[in-house]
Amino acid sequence: MRAPSTTIRDLATRSVLTVAPTASLRDCALAMRNGHVGSVVVVDERDPKPLGILTDRDIVVEVVAVGLDASTLTAADIAVAPLATIREDDDLLEALARMRENGVRRLPVTGARGQLVGVVSFDDLLQAVAEQLDSMGRVIAAERTREGATRA
Repeated sequence: MRAPSTTIRDLATRSVLTVAPTASLRDCALAMRNGHVGSVVVVDERDPKPLGILTDRDIVVEVVAVGLDASTLTAADIAVAPLATIREDDDLLEALARMRENGVRRLPVTGARGQLVGVVSFDDLLQAVAEQLDSMGRVIAAERTREGATRA
């Protein structure tokens, strides 16, 4: 049995919901609702590099909670910037460190040219760690089984 990969390339979600910087927050919220996701990545249509990230929590805390009109603000107005990203060839530990340093739970994943290729979330990393812990538990069980068979 092979241990689960810890490369971001293998952990990231490749299907990413993106919006233009000029998209209204209402449209962003609607896109998240329709896509069943908690964030969108802000990308300029002419350049596939991520400019920012906008979460459902950002909209609630920065707009709704203070009584602003989500139809008059744009993604660029409240998207988190500067943007913390991770390269697809980085590993799980680097992603965890980047999330911790920046206080975020999602990182846009970039390719060799800085282009958006996916998103990795804390949940994705947690699942990978859980799979590794399960594999470690199986090592202990296999050792006990082998020892029991040879010493019986």
